[in-house]
Formats: sequence, C-alpha cells, structure tokens
Amino acid sequence: MIQHFLSWQYLVVFLYLAYVASVYVRRYSKRQAILQLGGESPRVTTSFIFGLDFPVHSTLAILRNQSLEFWEWIYEHTGTAHNGTGSYTSELHMLANSRAIFTADPENIKAILTTQFQDFGKGEEFHEQWKAFLGDSIFTTDGPLWHNSRQLIRPMFVRERVSDLPLIETHVRRLISLMGPGDGQPVMLNKLLFRFSLDASTHFLFGHSVGSLDKEQSEFATAFDEVQRVQSLRGRLGPFRHFHSNRSFDAGLRTMEQFIEPYITEALSMSPEELESRLSRSDTFIHALARHTRDRKVVRDQLVALLLAGRDTTAGTLSWLFLELAKNPRVVERLRAEIFEFLGQDDRPPTYQEIKEMKYLTYTINETLRLYPVVPFNVRAALVDTTLPHGAGPDGMSPVGCTKGTGIAYSTLTMQRRRDLYPPISESFPYDPHDWVPDRWATWTPKAWNFIPFNGGPRICIGQQFAMVEMAYTVVRILQEFDQIIDYGSRRILHADIILTPAEGVKVGLVKRDHKA
Repeated sequence: MIQHFLSWQYLVVFLYLAYVASVYVRRYSKRQAILQLGGESPRVTTSFIFGLDFPVHSTLAILRNQSLEFWEWIYEHTGTAHNGTGSYTSELHMLANSRAIFTADPENIKAILTTQFQDFGKGEEFHEQWKAFLGDSIFTTDGPLWHNSRQLIRPMFVRERVSDLPLIETHVRRLISLMGPGDGQPVMLNKLLFRFSLDASTHFLFGHSVGSLDKEQSEFATAFDEVQRVQSLRGRLGPFRHFHSNRSFDAGLRTMEQFIEPYITEALSMSPEELESRLSRSDTFIHALARHTRDRKVVRDQLVALLLAGRDTTAGTLSWLFLELAKNPRVVERLRAEIFEFLGQDDRPPTYQEIKEMKYLTYTINETLRLYPVVPFNVRAALVDTTLPHGAGPDGMSPVGCTKGTGIAYSTLTMQRRRDLYPPISESFPYDPHDWVPDRWATWTPKAWNFIPFNGGPRICIGQQFAMVEMAYTVVRILQEFDQIIDYGSRRILHADIILTPAEGVKVGLVKRDHKA
C-alpha cells in the first residue's frame, strides 16, 4: 500500500519537474531568439512561479482604481524610470512562452504606430479575445481587413458629417433640461453625460436615438456597460480569464444584438435606389454602410465598434473636463468670456467655424486630454520578428528584440504624465505638468509623440474631429446656460477600464444668474 502511494507521489513530482524543466528550456530558446534581434529590457520580478501572480495584481489594481500607480510601480521596480534618460520600458515573462513589454517611451510608441507600422498590429490573440464583442471591426483586425474597414468608415467623417450640429443640439437641449433649474443643487453630471453621448451616438449611427436621457435605466446602455466591464476585466486576467464567468457578458451581448438587429434588417431591406436617395436627405452611418456592403456581420461589427468609440470617449472626456471646471472657477470665467466674445449674449448656437476659432476652448479640451487621455492603456503585438527602438542596454536606449507574437502594452496616460518630458518649471513654463492648467497651451506646444490622445499614424482615431466638435459644442451650450459650476468634492481618482473615467463620478451644482444670491 505504501509503495503504491509513493509511486503516485513520485509520478506527480516527476511530471511537475519535467514541466518546469520544459518551461526553462523554452524560455532559454526564446531568449536566444530575442538576443539575435536586439536586447532585453529589465524584467518585472514576480513572487509566484512563472509570474502567475502578475495578472492577479494587475486586476486588483483596476478594481482598486490604482492602474496608473501600478504602471508607475513597474517602471520604478525595474529602474527604467531612472536609467539615465529613462526608457520607461520593462518586460514580463509568464508561463513558458509568454512575454509582454510595457512601455511609455515616445520613440517606442512612435515606432509601433507609424515608423514600424507594418511590424505591429492587434494580432491574432487580441482578435480572438475581442471578436465576440467587436467582431472583425476596425479595432480588432490588421492588414487588408483593417484597411477595408477604414475605407468603409472614412466617408462618414468628412467635414459635412462632422459639422452636423443640429443633431448634437437636439440631445444637448435634452441634457441641459436634466441638469437642474440652476439653483446649484447637486447632480451626478457624469451619468447624464454618458446618457447624452449614447443618445447622440445612436442617433448618428442608426438614425434613431436609444433615448437614454428619457429613460434613465436604458436596457441597452446597461448591457453595453456590462459587456465592456467584463471584456476589460478578462483582458487583465491573462491565463485566469478562462475561469471567469461569461454569463453576464453573454446576456449583455444578446441584449445589444436585439437592439441593433432591427436597424440592420431595415437598412439591408432597402433597395440601392432607396439608399442612394437618402444622400440628399438626412443620411446615417448604417445606411452609408448598407450602400457599400450587404454583409450583415460587417454592418454589425462596424456599428458596435463606432458606438464604443463615439459614446464612451466623448462622455469620459467631458466628465473629466467638468470635474476640473468645478474646481477651477477662473477657467469657467475665461471660457464664458470667450463664448460671449464670439456669440454675444443671445445664447444662439455656435457655428462649426466659430467653434474652431475659440482658442481657449481648444486649450481646455486639450489640457483635459493631456492629463486624462481617454484610452489610457493600449496593446499591440509584434506581427513579425522586429525591434523597438528603446529599452535595452545600460541606459535603456538600445533596441529591444521582439519575436513574432510578443505583446506590447503602451500607456498614453503614463507617458503624458512623465515630468521628464516637460520643460523644467520656470518663468516660461510656470505650471506643474501634473496640474490641470489650460493656460499652458497659449505658450507651450508638446513635442511630437509626447501628446497623442487619439493615437497616431495610419490608425489615428478616424472620428477625432467629430469628437472634438461634439465636446466643444456641448461645453459652449452648457456654459451659455449656466454661469457657475459648484464643486461638491469629486475627487480625481482614475478608473481605467477600456476608457478612463472619474471613479467617484462628477458631483457638481450648476447655477444660473437668476439664482445667484
């Protein structure tokens, strides 16, 4: 009996040791391949075998609203924030063959997004993980599939579409009506902004608003938020994502599909002549898609991708902007003075050209995007054996070898908050980089690739101008309506899922002139 027990015990130990040995053999082989391409960046050391504790700490950082601190810890821990010029590039090895590089280096990000664009893409693993949500859309594909998606979408973001201000006005007026009578009573503005942005985005895409401003607990909005939450969480769990329940994710997807399907059916049932006739009337994105493809899946995937980009990015940035305005009444006064300079006191809507000419308004939006970039963390994968410009060598300035399949995570949030990328505080640059000060933009211009809130290169955000116009128009209309924004103590705590939002919301009071004491 004892011999039988020991035989099984020895077998388990033998299998374990054999597996460990195979891991180190494969790691050694991979390291040799890396060194043939370039060098290695400093490694993140972990406490558990094969780095399996890293995804746990990464996930906990998100749940505790400490993602920025976690990334900063990576660079402090590996010494890459202080190795001479500071390469801000480190790497993690997990299991047998998994290697991820973390970077907040402008030259590395520039290489990924433009100078070595063909070497890096979303990769098969990312596509596999996101296909249930975003399918084969512009955000999940590479090569011809990505290029075709981009060409399909581009016509909807020409200036005529971007400057469709009456569409935005419809939903802004409804938003303002829910912001209170102007007596300064507290309102959770971030919730209203997300409902507003969802209505404007669905109107633009489908030709019909989901009506979340009219019905607070929109079933579609709730499902959309839950799908994003689970998708983001699973992405951080690494190999442990297979143990996470998909029940709420699948239910959310079903609700989304039930909402979207009737619009797709209606658009695809129209004849080419009917679709063409809409060009002279109010056209929508779904009808523009239907003119170019009859593939239901293509239409569905592009709609969901642009809904994610159009709704959440705008609402997230506006949430941060109004959180800061509440804490900076002088900026509110300057913005209102500029608005009145262009539009007078009659509260008429601004034109597209007037919005573009309001410099201080642009400074305010840019400053918000600088400190709170809407997509704080992004990923790519090496599509071929290649290198990144920085990260290896004693000073971190030598190329890092990247074998095909290597994951690259880059952070605009971390990069845009790096003090060493800004001039020293002086008479010509008097503002701390970590402070929200729109005035800095009057005399300071960031260096190339140090400020990329919309990414850059061939994959630069195709809806950038639409987002800027929508945000600027919304700010103008709200500040025409309200004279003062009261701060009710909302803290600048960063919550990073797919996008960056204020963790505790934006609790403010809005005051009209008639209600001032």
